[in-house]
Amino acid sequence: MQMNDTFSNISRYISDKTGQPIAFSLATASVLLWLVTGPIFGYSDTWQLIINSITNIVTYLMVFLIQNTQNRDGEAIQIKLDELIRANKNAHNVLLDLEELSADQLTLIKDRYEKLATIARLELEKGGKDTGEPSV
Repeated sequence: MQMNDTFSNISRYISDKTGQPIAFSLATASVLLWLVTGPIFGYSDTWQLIINSITNIVTYLMVFLIQNTQNRDGEAIQIKLDELIRANKNAHNVLLDLEELSADQLTLIKDRYEKLATIARLELEKGGKDTGEPSV
């Protein structure tokens, strides 16, 4: 658990810092510096390999940091949505853990809500309201 917390803290810190304008400015300056040194090194294969290697390594590592940040954010949003559903006495509690259901189970629930949407649209066309709980 300690390693996960350490990785989460490090990834949160790096994601925060690399998402700042100064990080973009430094990356842009690095590329410009590399371009300027092109004539000095005769646009050699080694000169090209340097920028290619650096960008590949940075990209490879950033994928893991960004994914970690996205996973945490997604879980936090899911918990907040679950709390909103739970707090509403008229909400359908079956919606609390949709992400854990099978594709077939999701299709059944989705079909039910599509029927509700169709009924609501028909009701609107008749001049009615699209609120309430029509039974399907």
